[in-house]
Amino acid sequence: MNELQSRVADDFSITRGGPLHSLLARLGLSGDQRRQVARKVVFAILVTWLPLLVLSLIQGQAYRTQTQIPFLKDLAVNVRFLIAVPILILAEPAIDQKWRILVLEYIRSGLVSQKDLPCFEEAIKGTTRLRDYALPEVFLMIAAFIPSLFFQTELLIGGLSNWHTTGVGSGHASLGGWWFSLVSAPFFRFLLLRWVWSLCLGTYLLWRVSRINLYLVATHADLAAGLGFLSQGPQAFSPIVFAGGVVVAGQIGNSIAYGGATLSSMKFPMMAYGVLAILLLVAPLLVVTPVLIKVKKKALLEYGALVTVHNQQFDRKWIQKDQPADEMIMGNPDPSSLIDLGNSFTVIRQMGFLPIDKQTLLTLLLAAALPMIAVVVYATPTEALVHAVLKMLG
Repeated sequence: MNELQSRVADDFSITRGGPLHSLLARLGLSGDQRRQVARKVVFAILVTWLPLLVLSLIQGQAYRTQTQIPFLKDLAVNVRFLIAVPILILAEPAIDQKWRILVLEYIRSGLVSQKDLPCFEEAIKGTTRLRDYALPEVFLMIAAFIPSLFFQTELLIGGLSNWHTTGVGSGHASLGGWWFSLVSAPFFRFLLLRWVWSLCLGTYLLWRVSRINLYLVATHADLAAGLGFLSQGPQAFSPIVFAGGVVVAGQIGNSIAYGGATLSSMKFPMMAYGVLAILLLVAPLLVVTPVLIKVKKKALLEYGALVTVHNQQFDRKWIQKDQPADEMIMGNPDPSSLIDLGNSFTVIRQMGFLPIDKQTLLTLLLAAALPMIAVVVYATPTEALVHAVLKMLG
């Protein structure tokens, strides 16, 4: 077992830093305990969803109105603030812990030597300093507000009368519409963009560490020279993929329920979200691709030469009959070593350039697809669903 220890690695976090974390710490909401996380969820709902409900009730736009989409029947806004926002908050402790484990795995698996430990810790410190800068979160806040300058309603229901405006055909925003544009929507966008920033921090760390002289072995069974554990990094973000899928599904649900859209016409947005979400989360692993390419090329040459020499020796001894007359091939270790070397060379040839596995891809795909499945069920008549189930059972 590797006995290296690093307090810097033990304390690593991709989320516990920046102005927002400092503010939450002062409010007693920065911890990972269930009660503190629950308080953050309640606070988020009180800021984003509850004022919209109250303001819609005041203006008579909550349920039965002349508008086509009253507040309580708006699928997009309700699932965004009652499901997606809580998930974005609840996922933080688990994702943070998973990435800390990934960092520690570099040490535990022996990829980082005692000599290179200071460089490894400096990579972590550099990522931590970047995480704590105020400027990135300022940019995130600005980016979260910019869409509100151009859109005062949901994208897919812009042509329908809804609770965002004061009346049918009115271009004036309602009280709820103003709160949505200036508070609720930017709040959600900031949470989402902050997770994108966290992913960027993780990518930066992987890039910094990849430049260290890691002890990578091309014959590793994970087909990634020992870096296969990095596949768990994107997988940890599957709750964020699900939360984004919930928002997209809500928008599509509105379009189908009120805008006359069909499942067929919405197939492309649903599939596009899944593809884009997976690509976004897998892309950070590309930073280690140059290292894996270098390791594979070097190993192919070295093991190729070793296999050639060993095969030649085996051929001279057992095929050309250069072995002693009383030596038998049965029970001799030569065939076994020939097979072992051949297997090692096969592993090297199968080695990939991206440390990703099928389980991670399946997890991300499932996280993106589940909200879309809910849309399909919602938009499909009950009789058709029952018929489909009976057909599968039959």
